[in-house]
Amino acid sequence: MQPSYSIKFRMQRTTKESGFVSVPITTDLFREDGHLDAEKAMQLAVKMAEQQSMGWEPEGEPIVSPHPLQLPSS
Repeated sequence: MQPSYSIKFRMQRTTKESGFVSVPITTDLFREDGHLDAEKAMQLAVKMAEQQSMGWEPEGEPIVSPHPLQLPSS
């Protein structure tokens, strides 16, 4: 019996997930001109989404691709 050879490739699978957070509107989210500071609100939304209690739902199928370390350098 002849020996069998193989090449091992490192792959990665990325799954997209989405979820919703409700950012409470407080006085510290407003700029001096009285308008809502959308950047501050988004920063708070991201911070809230990083919590362990965040409920995430899968969105679409996972994407399988070569791991970046496996790609030839250009």
